[in-house]
Amino acid sequence: MRAQDSATAQTAIAVPAEPGPVESGPALFATDRGSAGRGSSGRGSATRAGTLQAALGVTTFSLSFPATVWGLEGFGPWSLVAVRTVLAAAIAGSCLLGLRIPFPGRRHWAGLAVVAAGVVLGFPMLTALALQTSTTAHAAVVVGLLPLTTAVFSALRVGTRPSRTFWVAALAGAAVVIAFTVQQSGGALTSADAYLFGSLLVCAAGYTEGGRLARVMPGWQVIGWALVLCLPLTVPVSAIALSYEPVQLTAHSVAGVLWIAAGSQFLGLVVWYRGMAAIGIPKASQLQLAQPLLTLVWSVLLLGEHLTPAAPLTAAAVLVCIAVTQRARG
Repeated sequence: MRAQDSATAQTAIAVPAEPGPVESGPALFATDRGSAGRGSSGRGSATRAGTLQAALGVTTFSLSFPATVWGLEGFGPWSLVAVRTVLAAAIAGSCLLGLRIPFPGRRHWAGLAVVAAGVVLGFPMLTALALQTSTTAHAAVVVGLLPLTTAVFSALRVGTRPSRTFWVAALAGAAVVIAFTVQQSGGALTSADAYLFGSLLVCAAGYTEGGRLARVMPGWQVIGWALVLCLPLTVPVSAIALSYEPVQLTAHSVAGVLWIAAGSQFLGLVVWYRGMAAIGIPKASQLQLAQPLLTLVWSVLLLGEHLTPAAPLTAAAVLVCIAVTQRARG
């Protein structure tokens, strides 16, 4: 929709990369390798840049649910996810081909498959199914729990050990977001909750594995190869889904598909994984606590939904939690 197991950029770039030429191209697609000798000011600058990139990724992801709602106005859930993935893969494949990026080593394909299954396919599909019957406010509970779930997956997968202060702030932030989103949805659970819970798990796994891979290859290549890896599945699924699900092209549906394909599915993940590689998985994941609130703002502006007076109080509480997690030693 960050080599995040460390609070310093130095750890994130100390892992040797795959053999092969260092790619040239736009700064957005540049590698972070070769900076292991930076001094403290260089590391601080890299951390600030990583935080900014991760925050930009979160802002991009915050538009995903409203854009999905727009897309569902003209597409069915299966065709929407398949088409957006094919379009994103076309963008990513063009970048990989244009910059002549060599195939990643065989040992990385299992990790890329996890990213593909969780971030490229699982999360978009499950949330699209949920949004057929759920409001964006209710679906935002998934994003509210995602930072904590990602931190847990990170601890299990890559051995990160955040401090007690970090965990307390993360749990507090998650509790605040859950309370707010449940209150927004009237306190009632819906049939979409199973989809939302499943999407939470698969996305956290994909984020964690993507953050780990972003230590050994540029983040844009992580999501780029994951998208390309899905093409043998998404191309035929697109053809089948489009033939069975009615399509009505409107300005909203086209804009929604284009945004989630180019923005949420590719460019947003490019800056997200680069940010992960700079500041560490746990800390980067906590920036995502702000995502449900941003989503609710976009829902008001784009979908005409209404916010309660609790929104500014929740926003302030979440920002405090984010500040604490960013200062806590990971």
